Amino acid sequence: MPDLLDRDTLGTVQLGGDERLARVELRRQIGRLERDLGRLQVEAFPRLGLDTGVAAPFREPRIAGLAELERVRDALAERIAEARSALNHKAQVETRNRELLQRMLAAPADYKWVRISRDDLGEPGCGHWHSRPRLGPLGMLMGWWRVKVSSGCPLPMRLAAVER
Repeated sequence: MPDLLDRDTLGTVQLGGDERLARVELRRQIGRLERDLGRLQVEAFPRLGLDTGVAAPFREPRIAGLAELERVRDALAERIAEARSALNHKAQVETRNRELLQRMLAAPADYKWVRISRDDLGEPGCGHWHSRPRLGPLGMLMGWWRVKVSSGCPLPMRLAAVER
């Protein structure tokens, strides 16, 4: 009978010191990677939607093995790399669009009918810049082009009727 009681106590469960330290280190790395992924989500929020949900690797509560913790860590590292790549690509596109807008403002006739939205520049809200002829068809025939800046988001008719 004392054998059964001894086997069930926590003092008899022995984990190797190296395995315990490795598990603690992996959990620390996973925590840091989750924080990094959260920071990337905050950085990308209005411009880019990132999937930051952390999938539960286990169905039932249990102590994860080293291999499982390594898989979770590697999956998080891969998601962070993909998120950073997507953010860098979005930043490059926005930079090219800002440069295009500067060139368009300097020479509107060279960029006929080009339209750049605030979303293309990574800015919040509605609005756009549009290279158009001044005075309609007459300005188009005469080569009088300008960049017109929209005033922003139009108020929908349904919303205007509800507010009255």
